[in-house]
Amino acid sequence: MNEPNKQNSIFKVIGASSLGTLIEWYDFYIFGSLATIIGAKLFPADAGASALINTLAIFAAGFIVRPFGALVFGRLGDLIGRKYTFLLTLVLMGGSTFLIGLIPSYETIGYAAPILVLILRLVQGLALGGEYGGAATYVAEHAPKGKRGFFTSWIQTTATLGLFLSLGIIVLSKNIIGAEAFADWGWRIPFLLSILLVGVSIYIRLKMHESPMFTKLKTEGNISKNPLKESFNNKGNFKMVLLALFGATMGQGVIWYTGQFYAQSFIENTCKIDFNDSRYILLWGIAFATPFFVVFGSWSDKVGRKWIMLIGMLLGIIFYRPIYQLFLDKSDVTTWNTSAILKENAPIVTRHALHSEGDSIITSSSRVNLINGASFNVVSIDTVYADANKMIGHAQVVKDKVLPTSTFWLFVGLVFFQILLVTMVYGPIAAFLVELFPTKIRYTSMSLPYHVGNGVFGGLVPFVATLIASFAGSTPLSGLWYPIGIAALSFIIGAVYLSNKKDENVND
Repeated sequence: MNEPNKQNSIFKVIGASSLGTLIEWYDFYIFGSLATIIGAKLFPADAGASALINTLAIFAAGFIVRPFGALVFGRLGDLIGRKYTFLLTLVLMGGSTFLIGLIPSYETIGYAAPILVLILRLVQGLALGGEYGGAATYVAEHAPKGKRGFFTSWIQTTATLGLFLSLGIIVLSKNIIGAEAFADWGWRIPFLLSILLVGVSIYIRLKMHESPMFTKLKTEGNISKNPLKESFNNKGNFKMVLLALFGATMGQGVIWYTGQFYAQSFIENTCKIDFNDSRYILLWGIAFATPFFVVFGSWSDKVGRKWIMLIGMLLGIIFYRPIYQLFLDKSDVTTWNTSAILKENAPIVTRHALHSEGDSIITSSSRVNLINGASFNVVSIDTVYADANKMIGHAQVVKDKVLPTSTFWLFVGLVFFQILLVTMVYGPIAAFLVELFPTKIRYTSMSLPYHVGNGVFGGLVPFVATLIASFAGSTPLSGLWYPIGIAALSFIIGAVYLSNKKDENVND
């Protein structure tokens, strides 16, 4: 095959693999992007902050089972082939996502709602556990030697682009049908739409051919008879699995989920930024940073994978706390020029009975609009006795903040920097993992450390960090010690024990 045909062939492989993987990430992440709204639908109305924490726990459950999916589907991929295994994972992921969009709310079926969603999240996690390893292995086994970092980095863009797609469809749906309708039933639209995307991807993947390396192994009768045993009972191979986990994917995972998911959660739930503003910030940050996946993946072909990934971790360790402190400082409305008020809407007052004796809660909400385009809601909550109308409790909350233009773009820049670190640790990782393991057990061997590092250590970042920040005596920045600590440990192990060699074992 001549060079232009080879290039054309590899880009077809990348396109077919990437589209399916992008859709699987889209399916997996729309849940996290809508955690606040979904929590209000899955749990009682008076659940308060625990609804968000419980919803993030359900979100995290999907990550925790990803290693089991890696074992199940990794074994299948090494036994029957890459193509049909990650075709199956796509069907499971798409079906589960579609069904989440159909599940009734807590008001209709009670606690059966969160239980059913949890089950479907577990299926999603199992499916994603098999998807990534298959796609990365499939592309790497088609890529020419010396360019595996470049070609596999296109697969790496799909996780971020899947998040970008999910945020885009969420914002578009909300703006078309309105905020109230979206919070009531419109949040289901992104889940239901996924079935169309999955259908297109299945059609494309059915036309794909098996990996040439796996086909060669199958023809020669050298396929592994027991991939799990050969991956984890072999002392040398198991050592590489552990090094890949603790020296690379564990740190890469927390950098990934801090820079994208925890950043969004923090901006929305801690800084109280408006729903649309928080998502626009992330969308712009993703759009500016995504090309760097390919930049760092390609660079790793020249200088090696190790130090690019480790420097990304180190920069996160150093800069996370200053970045998130800046988020807090710049979202504090007392630092805004609130004297330049364009208008303040008349407060909307509602009164709710607290109990049968007649005590009640009075809520007063008004929107303040500033000349520079910024705005925010001021909500006052008063608890009063029925007799003598005596107040017994008062609280005031500022929320749904629309940032001043200069502050908005500062937030975009801070998110961009975090996602730039994501591209450093994530761009080279597929080539790094593929090159650690021989072909006949590659799907199994690379999938497990990847999904433990990302699914367990990384996927738990939003839940664990939010939980830590809710403890008595904690500060809004306390949750950052979790990703910082994990990244620091991974950096030390990786710096001491990982090799910076390229193209190892990939043709075995």
